[in-house]
Amino acid sequence: MDGAVSMPQFDPELVCTMRTALEEAMTKVPADLVTISTKAFLAECILKAAAQGHTNYADLVAAATDHIQTIASMFS
Repeated sequence: MDGAVSMPQFDPELVCTMRTALEEAMTKVPADLVTISTKAFLAECILKAAAQGHTNYADLVAAATDHIQTIASMFS
C-alpha cells in the first residue's frame, strides 16, 4: 500500500448510531463551548472509536463525552 491509509467503511445503521451519539454528546457540552469546531472534534472522537471496533451507542457517546474536558481546557 505504500503508506496509504485505508478509510474504514461503516454500514448505514452504524452511521445513524454515530450521528445520534454525536447529537447526544453535544447536549453534554457547556453552552459556551458549543461550536462547529467542538462538534467536529467530538465527531472525530466517535469516528476513531468506531474504526477501533466500538460500535454500540453507549461506547460512542462515551468516546465523545470523555473529551469534553479536553475541549474546555483548550478554551481556558
